[in-house]
Amino acid sequence: MATVIDGRPSVSIRHACESIGLEPARQIQKLNSRSWATVYMTPTVAADGKTRELAMIDRRTFTMWLATIDTNRVSKEARPIVEAFQAEAADALDAYFHEGGAINPSATEDQLDRITRQAQAQASVIQALRGIVDPKHLEAKGRIVLARALGEKPELDPTTIPLYVSDFLKSKGLASDMVAAKASGFGKRLKGLYVAEHGDAPGKAFQELPNGTTREVFAYTEADRPLFDQVWARHYATEVAA
Repeated sequence: MATVIDGRPSVSIRHACESIGLEPARQIQKLNSRSWATVYMTPTVAADGKTRELAMIDRRTFTMWLATIDTNRVSKEARPIVEAFQAEAADALDAYFHEGGAINPSATEDQLDRITRQAQAQASVIQALRGIVDPKHLEAKGRIVLARALGEKPELDPTTIPLYVSDFLKSKGLASDMVAAKASGFGKRLKGLYVAEHGDAPGKAFQELPNGTTREVFAYTEADRPLFDQVWARHYATEVAA
């Protein structure tokens, strides 16, 4: 069922469907409508000696597809296997988005070595930024890198978790264009409150943007959330609600 085409692991969607009791045509139609799916055709020689086009999906698509299958539609024999996969996939996604990463207990030595090398590179960057980036942010980042390398949940003091203006505004329900329009003014007011309370400006940190670039921002943490709430209540809550 699995093969390598042009250097990428691929799976025949027809054979995958037949092995768990699903109708291939319907699943191909479903996958073609999904933004995360990659479906492509490859020539294959059938049992009758004729060349036919076979629908293939890459490993990434196959993983997502299995995770989103309605298990009530699969065969009785395949159901417990698919359900077990979906449960493990849910755990992995939860760990990735909320705990900094996830490691498969069945990971090979090479895979673990790759994770270790990545963690070492990230740790080197963190070390190089000492004296440039706010120490609270570096500590939080360092704990996340360490936990990812060990396959554990990072031990973080909730008050040291970085808090960014853009994320705060998104949490208030603002669309991306509104966040972009309000972030600068919000940040200036927030800095003013911070200086009034602490006597000094906040430190600096780097925030990674969705497009992969980074920008320098003031280093606020969850301990500063009351200041965020004050700025929101005084200047934005009524305006946005209107």
